[in-house]
Amino acid sequence: MNLNKDNMKKILGIITFTLLLLAILMNMGSVKSYLAFLWGILFPFVMGGAIAFILNIPMAAIEKKLFRKESKLARPVSMVLSILFVFALMGIVVVVVIPQLGKTIDSISAGMATFLPKAQAWLEDAFGKQKDVVDFIESMEFDWKSWVEGFKDFALSGAGSVISYTMSATMVVINGVMTFFIAFVFALYILNQKENLGRQCMKVIHAFFSAKAVDKICHVCSLSHRTFSKFITGQCLEALILGTMFFVSMTILRLPYALLVGVLIAFTALIPMIGAFIGCAVGAFLILMVSPMQALFFIILFFVLQQIEGNLIYPHVVGNSVGLPSMWVLFAVTVGGKLMGVVGMLVFIPFMSVLYTLFREWVNRRGRKA
Repeated sequence: MNLNKDNMKKILGIITFTLLLLAILMNMGSVKSYLAFLWGILFPFVMGGAIAFILNIPMAAIEKKLFRKESKLARPVSMVLSILFVFALMGIVVVVVIPQLGKTIDSISAGMATFLPKAQAWLEDAFGKQKDVVDFIESMEFDWKSWVEGFKDFALSGAGSVISYTMSATMVVINGVMTFFIAFVFALYILNQKENLGRQCMKVIHAFFSAKAVDKICHVCSLSHRTFSKFITGQCLEALILGTMFFVSMTILRLPYALLVGVLIAFTALIPMIGAFIGCAVGAFLILMVSPMQALFFIILFFVLQQIEGNLIYPHVVGNSVGLPSMWVLFAVTVGGKLMGVVGMLVFIPFMSVLYTLFREWVNRRGRKA
């Protein structure tokens, strides 16, 4: 090998990278602690960026629809309306769900005392010819009142330990509120100065990368913004339509908990593929406490509405905005759920879509060159 200046730089770079990698592997515990500390500092700003991205979707639509020309009031008015819209949705959910949830808990507590003996009698009739199973069912005692009293005694006996942790819990709540406040203020700064921030980011990118690399970075950023925006908008609209369909259908069929189940399914439907089934399971359990036959009707209704939603509504509302085959959607939901829970399920689908689109473009370019 000719040890000229360029080759010496490459060799020194490889040696430096190898030593750095070995140092990281040998001090993995310290590296993890440092990364956790760094993430704790950056988390409010990452959260603020996510809030700004979500609020920018309705804000950009309001600016485009209400303000045709340049106006000094366009940005502040659109920002305030977007924030009020989001908080209004949250307020409606709280006002609707909490009273319904309280009534549901009361009705379940009152109905369990009658439901469990009926269930026991039904099981005895169903397994009447199997004496061992019947003896086992008869030996089971369903004393709902004693369960409630036991729960109360446990809560009272644990009150002392709960009080001892009050200060630490209070600090956790205060830290959470402060984190959200910092994130929200940071999001407002981003929304108010997004054009200036965009220009500054472009200057930095042009300063560090070549023109060809800048084009690639801009293409990836544009694709990511378009995919995430369309996915969030379509998923929210589709969940709202599905929840409304359940509320109207259950009201017409006189099924209990129509409003609560409709809101619940609307929220769980935000989780792609499996979210609506979670709402179905919870709704079926609630209705089962009232009437097993109505619970069966609800399950049938769920599958009917799921077919309507999957074949008619979802393709038109969400369409091909994600552009990801079903196999990879399932992969993204599984991996995202394992890594980041519910948030990961939501984020990894558009993220996987971006990777899938970029890989497809790369394969097509390679195919044309071949």
